[in-house]
Amino acid sequence: MPTYKHYSFDLWLTLIKSNPLFKQQRALYFHQNYNTLQKPIEEIERNFREVDLLGNSINEATGKNIDAEELYLMVIALINDSQVALTNIDLPALLVTMDELLMEHSPVLYSDDTAEVLSQLKQTGCTMNILSNTGFIKGSVLRKVLQKLQISQYFDFQLYSDEAGMSKPNKAFFELMLTRISAITSVSLNQIIHIGDNPKADIWGAGTVGINSLLVNSNNIPIKNLIQNAAQNVLAT
Repeated sequence: MPTYKHYSFDLWLTLIKSNPLFKQQRALYFHQNYNTLQKPIEEIERNFREVDLLGNSINEATGKNIDAEELYLMVIALINDSQVALTNIDLPALLVTMDELLMEHSPVLYSDDTAEVLSQLKQTGCTMNILSNTGFIKGSVLRKVLQKLQISQYFDFQLYSDEAGMSKPNKAFFELMLTRISAITSVSLNQIIHIGDNPKADIWGAGTVGINSLLVNSNNIPIKNLIQNAAQNVLAT
């Protein structure tokens, strides 16, 4: 493997994963508060999955970003068969409640090796960043999650699609990342690698700007494989 001086990481299903209790409690809240047709909670859970998948697909296809507010309104519309006045929804209050619920049942590290890998990579003197698409959870909240999980200190910067207004695999999103990298270190494109679980958003997206990539987790390759590369970096310094 070549040696790298900068590591870019996807977030969801690469470094962290959802806490099942959050999704359960979120569905329960919508069941109790936005369910005029009294649908079973299982159907509301299904509505969330449908909107989540649809939002991801649209973001990947357009390269833009559907905000959390819009996604929650889509769920409410589905639950109520579009027979609800969405203008009556107190979106700021809903987002605050969802953020509090998320922090109460916060995401967890994807694997037991995640923090160790990040620590060992950082010890090689490399720089690192997060480049993540968002959905129901905003980047501002994800920053708090990474602090809670005690891994935020490993990253020199974090980029989220809701803040940038664009999503992977949009070439412009990766170019924004390259601009941020150039502001903190001097590296060539072949010294940068992006790691993620999504073949299109992460691997194909990285290729649009000519940087290396590594697919993990979804193909049963663990993030710990990066440690071999970290050892090479140490020998090269």
